[in-house]
Amino acid sequence: MTAPPPPKPERPFTDPNAARDLGFGPKIATYSSTRLINRDGSFNVARRGRSFGYVLSPYHALLTMGWGQFLTLVITTYLGINVAFAIAYLSCGPNQLVGPGFDGVSNGMSTFLRAFFFSIETFGTIGYGNIAPAGVAAGFVMTTESLLTLLFVALVTGLIFARFSRPSAKILYSRMAIVAPYRDISGFMFRCANERTNHLLEVSAKVLYSRLEERNGVRTRAFTVLPLEFERVTFFTLSWTVVHPIDDVSPLKGCTHADLVANDAEFFVLLTGTDETFSQVVHSRTSYKPHEVVWNAKFQPMFVESPETGTTGMDLSRIHDIVPVDRA
Repeated sequence: MTAPPPPKPERPFTDPNAARDLGFGPKIATYSSTRLINRDGSFNVARRGRSFGYVLSPYHALLTMGWGQFLTLVITTYLGINVAFAIAYLSCGPNQLVGPGFDGVSNGMSTFLRAFFFSIETFGTIGYGNIAPAGVAAGFVMTTESLLTLLFVALVTGLIFARFSRPSAKILYSRMAIVAPYRDISGFMFRCANERTNHLLEVSAKVLYSRLEERNGVRTRAFTVLPLEFERVTFFTLSWTVVHPIDDVSPLKGCTHADLVANDAEFFVLLTGTDETFSQVVHSRTSYKPHEVVWNAKFQPMFVESPETGTTGMDLSRIHDIVPVDRA
């Protein structure tokens, strides 16, 4: 009976192709002069050569832009459409609209404003009845505006519903990661907490250490997944200090701040959990560069206790607080 072949050895995380496995590609990962992941989780990777439709991506842009930008765009579009139709009504010629302002009585309001407010009434199906189209041209303009109103309201309603229903994580990370005393050794640490009142379950963390290494006379970027004290928490109700013990097998063993700067190091952080409200998996990511790593420091406590009620909470404003530690 033939013996089964020996299992293939696992590829180490520092393999030169690790950058390709992470999705950055070896050239971008090695020669990029900026951080690969911003603090807000966005990627510093530019894309060119796409078709105009994919570059524009209006639906994706409308879902992912901030609420301030979205509401500004909706209001601007709404006003722009009504201005355009006001001009269209006036372009139809005289006697196309009848009512106050078009019969020689201005009442302190210009003809354009009268046409603009008539467009607002038509757009919102308000219908005060003071102004009405009297010509065929104005009637066609009003019909076109009514159809456009249905499409605009349906589109904006759908976008608002999609924006509210899209699950996302709002994780607050400490501004600085630290290298602090951990048991009898040191540890690389950062702190995170859920900013929302919803509950995240089965939250897991992954930290990747990226740096440039000399290989056969060539500077190549290597990636290593750092082992963590705890890679998963069942309930993410308070803050979580993610710790990588710097033991004898850690790639950070003997590493200094100057080494991180010289090797253009970057620590990628990925948090994944289940949103209890939507029962869907959500993600959050960030990164730390050498200037965002503090040696010989520790985090200040951020827990708040209430002896009267016997409850424990936390003050999120303290998540960034650190104090120096004397290692002498």
